[in-house]
Amino acid sequence: TYIGPVLISVNPFKEMPYFTEKDMEMYQGASQYENPPHIYCLADDMYKNMMIDNESHCVIISGESGAGKTVAAKYIMSYIAKSSGGTSKVQHVKDVIIKSNPLLESFGNSATLRNWNSSRFGKYVEIVFGTGGQPIGGKISNFLLEKSRVVNLSQNERNFHIFYQLLAGADNNTKENLGLANIDYYNYLNKSKCHKAEGTDDSKEYAETLRAMQVVGINDTTKLEILKLVSAILHIGNITFVEEGKFSCNC
Repeated sequence: TYIGPVLISVNPFKEMPYFTEKDMEMYQGASQYENPPHIYCLADDMYKNMMIDNESHCVIISGESGAGKTVAAKYIMSYIAKSSGGTSKVQHVKDVIIKSNPLLESFGNSATLRNWNSSRFGKYVEIVFGTGGQPIGGKISNFLLEKSRVVNLSQNERNFHIFYQLLAGADNNTKENLGLANIDYYNYLNKSKCHKAEGTDDSKEYAETLRAMQVVGINDTTKLEILKLVSAILHIGNITFVEEGKFSCNC
């Protein structure tokens, strides 16, 4: 529902049937109260006002954990990409913007007690538009990443998605080259006793992450280096230190 220019929404934690291309077309160019309240209407109003006023506009998405902020942002970007038109070059910019979402989620989201795809960082997304209203560039600023989650997990929560994706989706050759074992072997993953996230297929998400890397311009060499770093973090978590002998210092 609307409270003035503010859209209030509730996360149903399931796929809903009113986020289709047909719904996008219904809200494109429509007035605010012509159709039921919708995130597409908010996105359309912002886009139209930007074109009319010829000045920057901003959407602030706020709410507690699990409120649906990440999904709302994805719907807004998808709507802008769909409704703004443009050439093949513009389409590439749109693809990069859209594919940045699963990539950032892989490295910055995890499953918590309240939300199976909880963002553990903040982000500020800027999309630059040309005079014709087509996206010509963009920038994503990340901040407040919960780095401590890597080494300190609460019970029944998961670490960042990318660790589970790599172990579930990498082929045997990649696993052998990176020296990977199963989830139970790694201290950073086995302490919380939560390996699966509801509604998540880590193997499929891993393939999506690799596709997203390709779309945003990460070549195969850099891609492998990233996976090496991810696996190295898991291996470092298994390093233990043992005191050998008794040493004392008389001061």
